[in-house]
Amino acid sequence: MGTVKKDILIGVLVSVFATLAGCFLYIEYFSNVGFSETLKLIEDGALYGKILSIAAIPNLFVFLIFIKKKQDNRAKGVLMTTIFIALTTLILKFI
Repeated sequence: MGTVKKDILIGVLVSVFATLAGCFLYIEYFSNVGFSETLKLIEDGALYGKILSIAAIPNLFVFLIFIKKKQDNRAKGVLMTTIFIALTTLILKFI
């Protein structure tokens, strides 16, 4: 695997981890009920798109760090994942 593809893959993986961490932090610290109850409320209210869009906020910080360190290919991976999350959020909004 070439170094460019490897860096993009690292960016994608870091972005996915940041999104999952953002989702966990949002549910854990900004919800008034417990973690499992919050997941049930998200499922009942079909709030996947809203939670996913809020959870993607840490990607901005990851993207800026990669840009500042001049790791452009990793930043591309973060950007690709963020665009995928945005498209998924858009699709979930209309389902």
